[in-house]
Amino acid sequence: MDPMIVAGAIACLGLSAAGSAFGTGFAASAAVGAWKKCYAANKPAPFILLGLVGAPITQTLYGMILMFIMLGKDKVTGAGLACVLLGVFAGLGIGLSALFQGRAAAAACDAQAETGQGLTNYFGALGIVETVAIFTMVFTIIALGSIGAK
Repeated sequence: MDPMIVAGAIACLGLSAAGSAFGTGFAASAAVGAWKKCYAANKPAPFILLGLVGAPITQTLYGMILMFIMLGKDKVTGAGLACVLLGVFAGLGIGLSALFQGRAAAAACDAQAETGQGLTNYFGALGIVETVAIFTMVFTIIALGSIGAK
């Protein structure tokens, strides 16, 4: 297997996963703080905050999908450099989407725990941030489809 293709595939997965790690970490920290406030006020702690915490994890799946497609380009001569470039830039786009989705989810955790209102709006906002990652994945798949096409 061409090491450049493997490098691009792993870069895409790794950068996507790094963004998910940051995003879920930010959101989890906020959820724990929000639950603490609820417990201190003798209010029920909203379990739904786990849904907000988990939102940025899907970007790792998008990176994995691209990784498998890139690894499938092994039989295409000269695909290595393209896969490295696509892997790095797609991974960055997807990973940054996860990071900022986690930042938004952190704010949503705090707001939901404090007010008990607006959950649909919070998930809607997170969905818009998620769309950046989905677009990045789809457009990268289109670009990968042109590699080796005649």
